[in-house]
Amino acid sequence: MRIVLRTAVAALAIAALGAALPGTARASGSTPALLAFDRTFSGVHDYTYRLRAHEVKGSATQDRVYQYSFMKPHFAKTLILSGDGQGSGGVWAGGDQVSGHQGGFLAGIHLKVGLHDSRATSLRGYTIPDGLLQNIVAKYQTIPGQLSQGPGGDIGGTPTTRVVLKVADPAANSGVTMMILYLSQKTKFPVREIWYKGSRSILDQSFLDLHTNVGLTQNDFPF
Repeated sequence: MRIVLRTAVAALAIAALGAALPGTARASGSTPALLAFDRTFSGVHDYTYRLRAHEVKGSATQDRVYQYSFMKPHFAKTLILSGDGQGSGGVWAGGDQVSGHQGGFLAGIHLKVGLHDSRATSLRGYTIPDGLLQNIVAKYQTIPGQLSQGPGGDIGGTPTTRVVLKVADPAANSGVTMMILYLSQKTKFPVREIWYKGSRSILDQSFLDLHTNVGLTQNDFPF
């Protein structure tokens, strides 16, 4: 998913929505916690983090841990640390291609494939840019549905705010009926996300060891 660019008119509309009290529900747009992320992210040049993901598709499941690196405006790199495809990695530099390598004895062979090629996506077809934190937040601001915010409790000792999106049209969103995002009250960044198809969780991912403004350069994203 591409990074969402907001026009001045859209920014004014989102700001008006953000003025509502936490815990109230509203049509898709934004909430105070999502706006707080946007403000914080505007001051971030780059970041790294680990993504622990559990995905379900039909009777199949996939558990992976990824190492993610990102630098503005559109550079991303991943490495599968554990799980299916361990040792495989890819670099995305914007556009519709990924430069990557497989794990094991094929690690030395680099090739470019389409962004949505099965070798560059997860079980449910998620791409490298789908795992970027700003794109994860943007889904809650753009997918039509009923949006609400409330206390999220502690996750790993971190106080959080919970944002819930009840999806208006699941059929247009891979069957997803509800999306829940927990954001740190301290860093304003996502901590955990869960998606549901009815009563069944089909995506559960945690965002770990976040470091921002670490000094990445374009040389860190060989394409």
